[in-house]
Amino acid sequence: MEHKIAIIGLGYVGLPLAVEFAKKYKVVGFDINDERVNQLNNGHDYTLEVGDADLARVLTKGSEIGLRLSSNVDDIRDSNIYIVTVPTPVDRNNRPILKPLIKASETVGKILKAKDIVIYESTVYPGVTEDECVPVLEKFSGLKFNEDFFCGYSPERINPGDKTHTVANIKKVTSGSTPEIGKVVDELYKSIIVAGTHLAPTIKVAEASKVIENAQRDVNIAFVNELAIIFNKLGVDTHDVLEAAATKWNFLYFKPGLVGGHCIGVDPFYLAQKAQEVGYHSEIILAGRRLNDSMGDYIATEILKFMVKKDITVKNAKVLMLGITFKENCPDIRNTKAIDVYKSLGQYGMQIEVYDPWANFEEVKAEYEIQMIPELGANYDAIIHVVAHKEFKDIDFNRLKSNKGVIYDVKGALSKNIIDKRL
Repeated sequence: MEHKIAIIGLGYVGLPLAVEFAKKYKVVGFDINDERVNQLNNGHDYTLEVGDADLARVLTKGSEIGLRLSSNVDDIRDSNIYIVTVPTPVDRNNRPILKPLIKASETVGKILKAKDIVIYESTVYPGVTEDECVPVLEKFSGLKFNEDFFCGYSPERINPGDKTHTVANIKKVTSGSTPEIGKVVDELYKSIIVAGTHLAPTIKVAEASKVIENAQRDVNIAFVNELAIIFNKLGVDTHDVLEAAATKWNFLYFKPGLVGGHCIGVDPFYLAQKAQEVGYHSEIILAGRRLNDSMGDYIATEILKFMVKKDITVKNAKVLMLGITFKENCPDIRNTKAIDVYKSLGQYGMQIEVYDPWANFEEVKAEYEIQMIPELGANYDAIIHVVAHKEFKDIDFNRLKSNKGVIYDVKGALSKNIIDKRL
């Protein structure tokens, strides 16, 4: 069978995947956001996951192998493999929002044909593909699951901003709704994934494997964050402790910090929600998330105490926050925990300026109502190194701060000779 692939969703996950597949197959990238599609057709990806040159190499307007981008559903009608890569966020109460996934399933269901395969990559709790998405596909297509059409699940493992662990270089978990379809899905991904694939026995196993990856990392960082709180009270430098402990061969070296983003800061809630539905209240997973969610307030309090200790007037103090994205060297501001530090400090009447050369000014303004500064000022009473962007390594901090100004390093990435305190 000739594979004609449609990628549904052209964000941080969908676009890199579409580009990789387009090197070997005829691919149509579909997104309901006209502005996003137009931008990509003009040769630029604002997420910076795909370089302009790489995008230009695969873009095509013809019927040959390559990538075509569209917001018109008619352009994906003749596809026989649909890969759904839409986001799966949580609401303000941390409950899973499946609406984007359901809407994407409706779109695909309306054009689904016999023998087509629908593969989901969006992070979900075990059972979502078969229990939530398949009924939508059946309803809108009038076809029967595992008789007329089939499904697969292959969890995304994109690490935004990472130019080493790209799509092709990360081992891919695959699965199918039948053993035979599992092999088809596995072979499809194996054709583009240099790192290889792992065929899971069922879709639910593949779904579960993804959601525990980030839950595990979240719990590990929560443990180190708790250690940081304890060691700060004891007057011990947490990073020095971790460096010493890391000399043992089996020590897991995680660093304290803010844990946000669209994956680690969200996925644990998906697993906890499903656990609750089957009668189990998660202890460790939710405890880790609660602690990590509290770190913004903790950091703000630590900065406040240090300012008071140095006899800096808190009200109307001039404060600089370096970084607003959820991680370093990446423009992604989704679910960034840097905003927690900003809001907490703002409660004390401080005048906070945010500088981030990676974040989009308009996006930050629209999402968080923050007007970032285009260039650094001077005479700051407090400077907070929130995100370890590479551009911040060469900053002359002494030029920026006031005489009594304090420098707080959230990431522990600056020289100890520069800073006053670190998490």
